[in-house]
Amino acid sequence: MADLIREQDSLVLRLTTIEKVEGVHGDIRVPASAVKSVTILDDAIHAVHGMKLPGSRIPGVFAMGTFISGEGKVFAIVHHHTKRGLKVNLKGATYDALIVGLGDPEGIASSLGFVTNPQV
Repeated sequence: MADLIREQDSLVLRLTTIEKVEGVHGDIRVPASAVKSVTILDDAIHAVHGMKLPGSRIPGVFAMGTFISGEGKVFAIVHHHTKRGLKVNLKGATYDALIVGLGDPEGIASSLGFVTNPQV
């Protein structure tokens, strides 16, 4: 399962080897200053919208990779067994947002040290 952690002045999305293959991407590192907000998601898989480019997806089941929509460019890593997660909205980064399925989104959000928005 992917790990979302804070390392000094960066937010890092660490992917497992299989996630790197499925998402056609390596780990993602963004400056902490690029984080606009963090939102806890009760239904992370349905927060992923748009055209997959590149990555792996079965709608409503899993989404891994880059997705382009009217909301911008999003990198998602959501497995079928993780319903909840976090959405990290970014500014001035390669992606406009990261959507990550997590077993304990409240705990991860707290450990990141950013202001967290209510669940959606």
